[in-house]
Amino acid sequence: MSETFDEATTLKRRTFVAASTAVAGLPLLTSDRLPAAAAAAASTAAPTPADQLSTVRLTVNGEQRTAKVDNRTSLLDLLRERLDLPGTKKGCDQGACGACTVLVDDRRVNACLTLAVMHQDARVTTIEGLARGEQLHPLQQAFIDHDGLQCGYCTPGQVMSGVACIAEGHTGSRAEIREWMSGNLCRCGAYTNIVSAIEQTAKEA
Repeated sequence: MSETFDEATTLKRRTFVAASTAVAGLPLLTSDRLPAAAAAAASTAAPTPADQLSTVRLTVNGEQRTAKVDNRTSLLDLLRERLDLPGTKKGCDQGACGACTVLVDDRRVNACLTLAVMHQDARVTTIEGLARGEQLHPLQQAFIDHDGLQCGYCTPGQVMSGVACIAEGHTGSRAEIREWMSGNLCRCGAYTNIVSAIEQTAKEA
């Protein structure tokens, strides 16, 4: 009795997940036990209507890039999913953590909060565009020197925000650096070392 109940429950749960995933337009891993109807529904999600698509042209890390995207696509998803630049991280996806920070026309932006279509012909710099070949950007090297990272997930956003912080001239004191970097969260708590890395780079600039 218990086995029959568990089997039925599992099947219903998988059917629900399959249907929900199909509606959301998300990829789905199927198995032999997944009902054929649910698998078919997942694979036949309606395409985005042509009037909801736009061609976006950007200069990303010095290179001209073009992509046709749904008008609702965030700059973050364009960079990660369409332009194969996964260095910019998706954290909270609500603009609260700063993991997705990039530079747009030399200003720091939370890429998860802005639509790609809003930045036609803009210049975008991601973490992949800071180094020059094998030579790291001075702030990237400073993060290593000061051990300004632990798990590393927030590091790309921290570095990009730090580059902007220096360019904006908000490095007069450690307190000022902390204030202007407050939009970037580090769950590992490497804040002291991050401030030291930015402070050092600003002095050497």
